[in-house]
Amino acid sequence: MSQIGLSTYAFFWRMSARVPQPLTLAQMLEQTAALDLSLFQICDYPGLENWRDEELDALKQQADRLGITLELGTRGLESEHLRRYLQLAERLGAKIIRSMFNSATLRPTPEQATELIAEVLPDFARQQVKLCLETYEQVSSTTLMAVINRFLSPWLAVCLDPANCVAGLELPAHVIANTAARVGNLHIKDFAFTRRDGWVGFTFSGAPMGSGLLDYDAMIAAVRPQERGISQIVEHWLPWQEDAVTTCEREAEWTARTVEFLRSKQNQEK
Repeated sequence: MSQIGLSTYAFFWRMSARVPQPLTLAQMLEQTAALDLSLFQICDYPGLENWRDEELDALKQQADRLGITLELGTRGLESEHLRRYLQLAERLGAKIIRSMFNSATLRPTPEQATELIAEVLPDFARQQVKLCLETYEQVSSTTLMAVINRFLSPWLAVCLDPANCVAGLELPAHVIANTAARVGNLHIKDFAFTRRDGWVGFTFSGAPMGSGLLDYDAMIAAVRPQERGISQIVEHWLPWQEDAVTTCEREAEWTARTVEFLRSKQNQEK
């Protein structure tokens, strides 16, 4: 069974300082439940690692009340940082931690990344939490897989988001083929190129789900999330619109559209 969920990145503008009343995590959970979804990924959320235990417990209690399972997301492979996220995962009942090779303070070589993963992976295995490393333009999918495939552990996987790799001149189909066998988490967003004014170059950004370049059917055929129990987490690359009200409305519309799209696809598979 593949669960559909939202990420904090589905609320990118609505939780930002650019809007008059930024949403809190508690409000995001409420809106997730309002869409009849039972999964939420707290991804790259500033300050979470500094929350007190009682704040984390209150969030977990709210998630339980709403019937929502939590996942976590951060950046980097530094051992102590990932161990802190394992502590958060234990407190919040999360079984997925998405991360990336690079952080603000370290850009490891493949050899360094291998050493760092080897140091913490036994902790993930003991806690039965899956570390999912995301595809993105700073590290090619070939390099990513060369590191991940050094480990046979089921507790190390890929967070697949083929859109991220286009800036590294990797075609989405290539990224999907490279990573499909080890995917443990899916980030779902559509994307497209549009011409700049005067036809001088292109803008590469988000698109309403189903209208862009994401070959969703091909990705799902390769990854088989229903069969493998891989969650599908909704995100967006929505450009800022003319004002905060319009941007927030459009973001909510894109979320509802993506959820409807994913549910329709799952119904077709049944």
